[in-house]
Amino acid sequence: MRNVPVVAKGTNYVFGQNLEDVAEFVGLQGTGHTPLPSEELIRKWLHVLRTAATLVSQMPDDKIDERVIPNRERPIRLLSHHIFRIGEAFLETVEGGKEYAVQHANVPPQDGTYTTGPQIAEYGESVAKRLEAWWNKLADKTGQQEVKTYYGPQPLHLVLERSTWHSAQHARQIIVVLEGLGVQVDRPLGEKDYAGLPLPVGVWE
Repeated sequence: MRNVPVVAKGTNYVFGQNLEDVAEFVGLQGTGHTPLPSEELIRKWLHVLRTAATLVSQMPDDKIDERVIPNRERPIRLLSHHIFRIGEAFLETVEGGKEYAVQHANVPPQDGTYTTGPQIAEYGESVAKRLEAWWNKLADKTGQQEVKTYYGPQPLHLVLERSTWHSAQHARQIIVVLEGLGVQVDRPLGEKDYAGLPLPVGVWE
């Protein structure tokens, strides 16, 4: 086990990335969650990424290297970049054939790059454009294709759903950060944008 979340019973364990696997592992008959179709997921993800780009562009330059929350050494700049890196890692997997490795979505920007909100927002928009182009040319949109991940082979649809809500959860956090800095947030995400995604209840969970 090289990454969390993991659920363990004795010497047996299951990665927590696939909640249906977790439900089966603990003896439940599924999670009760009905996944959105792939077409709806990609629409939501593109909206999340483009909204997040707008949000990040509002981040004050003199605050971007401050911690997101006091008890974790993660600067706002890296969290902002991570929202879009999730999409880039997804594309590297589905287009480039790479395995979705443990830290794939956590690769930070090179030193001296993406140091302001507008620069990160530009990166985010470029990822959204690439993602949209990939989807438009994808012949099989069922989402049943197999994707190699560090937690085993997974259907494309599952990785798409996880990536969508992963970006959405961090976009929620950026909204809270901006509000905490006294920024009047322009066009934030709302409940209808999160609807149907298996997001954690809490913003910092």
